[in-house]
Amino acid sequence: MRGGRLRARGAGWLKRSVLLSLAVVLPIGAAVAGPTGTASAAFDPTGFDFWVDSEMGPIKSRIFRAADGNTNRVVYALDGMRAGDDLSGWEKDTNVARALMDANINVVMPVGGQSSFYADWNAPSSYFGLDAGSGGSSTGSAATGSSMTGSSVAPTQVAGKKNTYKWETFLTSHLRNALSARLGFNPNNNGVFGLSMGGSAALTLAAYHPDQFSFAGSFSGYLNISAPGMREAMRVAMISAGAFNIDAMAPPWGQQWFHMDPFVFAPRLVANGTRIWVSAASGIPGAGDVSNPMEIVQGVPLELLAMVNSRAFQVRMATLGGGNAYFDFPITGVHNWRNWETEVNRMIPDLSANIG
Repeated sequence: MRGGRLRARGAGWLKRSVLLSLAVVLPIGAAVAGPTGTASAAFDPTGFDFWVDSEMGPIKSRIFRAADGNTNRVVYALDGMRAGDDLSGWEKDTNVARALMDANINVVMPVGGQSSFYADWNAPSSYFGLDAGSGGSSTGSAATGSSMTGSSVAPTQVAGKKNTYKWETFLTSHLRNALSARLGFNPNNNGVFGLSMGGSAALTLAAYHPDQFSFAGSFSGYLNISAPGMREAMRVAMISAGAFNIDAMAPPWGQQWFHMDPFVFAPRLVANGTRIWVSAASGIPGAGDVSNPMEIVQGVPLELLAMVNSRAFQVRMATLGGGNAYFDFPITGVHNWRNWETEVNRMIPDLSANIG
């Protein structure tokens, strides 16, 4: 009886925390989609472009080779909701590629997929049958009709608007096979990690493709998307990040929606024995977070919401006996690249020990 009261009390706390977080996040509007921080567009010449055809058109990835030249150890780095069509945010705003290369890990950074959650969508995104526009770059990867050189196309021709996002298929079939055939990369026992939308996507990919991914990392990810209010928070975020319609991605509470929810498919991760790294900071700004006031205004509620989601997932894994997951909740940090780069550097030894 007492245990039941404790579980009910815990569930009540979780629901109140989610609703409080949403009350803070939703009025921010455009800030919801994150991540915060100014992109530096820091092209890293040690990487090279790797183009692969798909149902979405030609998709570019950036490849960074392991320092020792091996082809056995591979990790995919997934971007956030504002993923651009030129470079991954991981390349623009962090030095994680260098750190991973130095750890003798090959890095694959898919480019594009704004607001996609790296999922296979039901239909092209539109509102009442009308394309709402791209809301982003009109060049480069994932643009229908673009060439392998990234030629300019009309803004309404971006992938996901004139065609249907098929990112899960691309990452687990087209890209995987091309990396193996053309570069000799090991197609099995890879790692995958991502931030925000890329964090939940990393766990999804590992859950349903355990032969490909033996390790998955989520940084500030939304890992309980069926919680009260989460779909509408994501709706606002996707409108902000490219004017994408969440209803084209997955119908509410249908099988495809649950396919994307780590809280729901957690038993798969336990059964697979996938090594999981989950992190979300407290939302309390750290010493390096205070230089940009707007970054604080936007980054605090976003990280708080991610932390609540990640804590809920931690509880879920504990109830399943999921000893294959590691959780890290830093006492300071907001929703920004500084936080995620620090966490990748913490994760590298664990990633290194569980791939290849």
